[in-house]
Amino acid sequence: MRENNAFEVARLAGAGRGLQVITNGGLPKGRLSLVTGTAGSGKTIFAVQFLAEGIELGEPGVFVTFEERPARVRSDVRSFGWDIEGWERSDRWAFVDASLNHIHEMDTSGAFDLTPLIARVHYAIEGIGAQRVAIDSIGALITRFEDRGPARSALFQLGAALEELGVSTVMTGERSDDYGPVGQFGFEEFLADSVLLLRNALRGERRRRTIEVLKLRGGSHLRGEHLFTLHPASGLTVVPNVRVDLDYESSTARIASGNTELDRMLSGGLLRGSLVLVTGPTGTGKSLLTTQFSAGGVDAGDKTLLQSFEESRSQIVRNAAEWGIDLEQMEASGRLRILADAPEARSLEDHLLRLNAAIEDFQPDRVVIDSLTALQRVSTVTSFSECALGIAFQLKARGLLGLFTATASGSDTESGLTDLHVSTITDTIISLQYVAVGAEIRRGINVLKMRGSDHDKTLREFWIDDSGLHIAQPFKGVVGLMAPTSAEGSGIER
Repeated sequence: MRENNAFEVARLAGAGRGLQVITNGGLPKGRLSLVTGTAGSGKTIFAVQFLAEGIELGEPGVFVTFEERPARVRSDVRSFGWDIEGWERSDRWAFVDASLNHIHEMDTSGAFDLTPLIARVHYAIEGIGAQRVAIDSIGALITRFEDRGPARSALFQLGAALEELGVSTVMTGERSDDYGPVGQFGFEEFLADSVLLLRNALRGERRRRTIEVLKLRGGSHLRGEHLFTLHPASGLTVVPNVRVDLDYESSTARIASGNTELDRMLSGGLLRGSLVLVTGPTGTGKSLLTTQFSAGGVDAGDKTLLQSFEESRSQIVRNAAEWGIDLEQMEASGRLRILADAPEARSLEDHLLRLNAAIEDFQPDRVVIDSLTALQRVSTVTSFSECALGIAFQLKARGLLGLFTATASGSDTESGLTDLHVSTITDTIISLQYVAVGAEIRRGINVLKMRGSDHDKTLREFWIDDSGLHIAQPFKGVVGLMAPTSAEGSGIER
């Protein structure tokens, strides 16, 4: 995250780390921010969380509701662990109920005087010493006016009054389309100093939640859409689509892959801090290579984090034991941590958050992900690309040795890699293949590329036995490569 310079507007503390990253420090302090989105995008959660985070910092808040009654708001957010009733009892939270039962307090016949409402908000702010105000939602207020002109003036009157009171304010607003106009009425965005767009767009059969900072007056921010999730333990949590500067350190130090024959093909081993992609059809031995890589890290004194999206922890441990590798003992030593999740168990954003949290907590030297292809089943193309690149850049920035696996759908390895979105930023690509030699099907391994180092460029035969994966001499008399043509069978390309 870039540090704010002396010329940028002061920021609010307490925003979740992800929101702090994309806003370069947090929402502007003492100013008005507009959060818009379609139905179900998380606007009310954002508004409640904005006050909840302030309360944790000793900054009381006022929640002005134009739609839901206070009792409904209290009930709806209880699952996130926010005890609004307790905050009310301790004078840290106050409601201003401006829902339809209070419509008589406003003159909406053509004038634009919101003085009665502003007086109530002012009274609530002074009553608890509030420093933050959340208004949900301005669309419900605007629709009470017959003409848009008076509604616009009324909204600016409310915004000016809040700014004069010196509070930091979040207003929520509706939009009818995730990629349409910013606001429902065409003028809401001009009222605010900052505008954030929440999206819950349907792509194919899956929805993709993103947040975008459209503007942040007086300060800088990250561009583009960033994934977010609504998590019971942390509320609305942003997963920044961060790119690191290309000034990260590179190393010439060699590190064991866990397979001595492969190390020879790699001219002595992998380069520390590099990214490795292992690709190949199902059954060629990708998971075995990840097991040897993980165990090799422990043997070398490294800490390894193994994230599996293909097999359960029990199955990983059992298979490793058949090859003479005791992963349970390695976990007990504190040098290995295994995470195993079905891709369908949670959203892509939640998977990424869990992985980030594990990296922060465990502080590994190596990170293994088996496999990237499995995550494609639960994501859109765009989300998968952002997730894969986000993981890769994070490992690069931290100087970690990373290994990803991916299932190739055919023999054209180079072509298949373009769909993975990370192949161009990986330093080493290892291809596992089925090879047709006469009437016999064998396995082959080839190092397609290795940045910063020479490497063996031959296609070598390998086999798997009870002690692991063994690499032999280059193939001779190869007829062709074999690739699955369907889930039921396979064919030989000639």
